[in-house]
Amino acid sequence: MQITSIIAIYFLFWVMSGFVMLPFGVRTAHESGEAKIPGQADSAPVNFRPGKLALRATVIAAVLTALFVANYSQGWVTAEDIDILPKPPSAA
Repeated sequence: MQITSIIAIYFLFWVMSGFVMLPFGVRTAHESGEAKIPGQADSAPVNFRPGKLALRATVIAAVLTALFVANYSQGWVTAEDIDILPKPPSAA
């Protein structure tokens, strides 16, 4: 596998991990006991930390990319292993 492919896969895992991690650890004004600003949505976060989110996404993406590359080189799970559709009968 080429290094550019590994970087592209890492970037895809990083973006996916970032979106998955968005709702974790975020509190609303009601949950934290702070006063809302007029016009603020009830679900608006008061403690959003993009640096912490990026760090979590970086670690998760690194682990997932390492597992993906290891699976690619070792062949632990292949496309035939996850093929759940029945095969058509052979015309013999």
